[in-house]
Amino acid sequence: MTDALVVGGGVVGLSVAWRAAQRGLSVTVVDPDPGGGASYAAAGMLAPVAEAAFGEERLVALNQASLALWPSFAAELEHASGHEVGLRTAGTLVVGFDSDDVRELDRTLAFHQELGLDATRLTPGACRAQEPALTPRLRGGLRIPGDHSVEPRSLHAALLAAATALGVQVVRARAAELLVDRQRAVGVLLEDGAALRADQVVLALGAWSGALPGVPTGTVPVRPVKGQILRLQGEPLLTGTVRALVRGRSVYLVPYGTDRIVVGATVEEQGFDARVTAGAVHELLRDALEVVPGLDEHAVVETLARWRPGTPDNGPLLGACGLPGLLLATGHYRNGVLLAPLTGAALADVLAGGTAQGPALDFSPARFVLEAS
Repeated sequence: MTDALVVGGGVVGLSVAWRAAQRGLSVTVVDPDPGGGASYAAAGMLAPVAEAAFGEERLVALNQASLALWPSFAAELEHASGHEVGLRTAGTLVVGFDSDDVRELDRTLAFHQELGLDATRLTPGACRAQEPALTPRLRGGLRIPGDHSVEPRSLHAALLAAATALGVQVVRARAAELLVDRQRAVGVLLEDGAALRADQVVLALGAWSGALPGVPTGTVPVRPVKGQILRLQGEPLLTGTVRALVRGRSVYLVPYGTDRIVVGATVEEQGFDARVTAGAVHELLRDALEVVPGLDEHAVVETLARWRPGTPDNGPLLGACGLPGLLLATGHYRNGVLLAPLTGAALADVLAGGTAQGPALDFSPARFVLEAS
C-alpha cells in the first residue's frame, strides 16, 4: 500500500511523483518503459507565446505560469539529480516565406500584443543577423525572447534520478486495469495479475489515459494526435528554436546538444498509427531545408512517431475527476514538457490534501462534465 500510485512514467508522471515525494508521501510509479512514450519524441519547446492560439487565452495564461517556474525547476532538479536538463534560453524566431505567411505573422503579432505577450516584428535581415544559417529568401519574422527549450530525454533522466533518490518506487510493468472498490479508485491490476493498491491514483498515461480498462466511460476525454518527428546530426547551425511558415505549412527546428536538431512535427488524427511515413519525412525535410539550406549535409539519425494526448479544448486535465480516489494529470497535447513544473506542483498539492491553485483551477476535469450536463 502506498500513498500515491502514478500510472505513467513520462515527464508529467515523474514530475508529479517527484513533487509528491518531496511532500513526504510514499509514491509508486507504474510504467513498462518510463519515458518511452511522447516524452521520448518531444522536441522540448517551452513556447507559451509561439503556441498561443486564438480563443485559448486561459491556456496561454496556464502555459505562461508554468514557464515562469522553469528556471527554478531546472536548477532544483539538476541539483537534486546531478543531471543537466539542457535548458536553452536563446529565444525563438518565427519566420515566413511568402506574402501570405507574412500576413499571418502580422495577425499573430497583433494577437500577441493584445494579450500583452513579448514579441517583436523583425526584418529579414534582422532574422538572419540572429540566425545566420537561415535562408536569404525568407520575408520576415517575429522575435520571441521568452520562448525557450529543454532536452526532454535529459529532463526525463533527471526526473527519474531525483524521484528515485527520494524513495519513489518504479514498477516496470504495464497497468492492465484500474481497480475500483465501492465506487473509489484503489489501485491498478498489472498484466501479470499482481495488484498495486494506493490511497490515491494519478492517471498520467498521456494519449492512453482514457483507454485504461476500469476508468469510467467519458471520465478522461483524451484522444491520440499523431506526430512524426526527425532528428538530424551535423554542424551546429542554430542557437535557438526556429519556427517557420513555409507557404502556409508549419515546421520547427529545435537545436539540442552540440550537434543535433529536432525537426517536427506532423499533426495527424490517425489514432494509434505507429508508422513513420515516407510522405511525412519528405515534407518535414523539404520544409526544413527551405528554412536552413545548410541542413542538406546533416545525417538523419532518427525518425519517430508518437501520440500527443489531445482534449476537446486542447487544455490539460489537472486534478480530481468524477471517480473518488482518481486524479488526472493528462491531456497536455503539445505542452507536456512546458507544463511539467506546474502539473507536478498542482497534483502534489492535491495529493497532500490541499487544492490546485491559480490557473490550474481552470483546467479541472470537471469542466467537461459540466459542459455535458
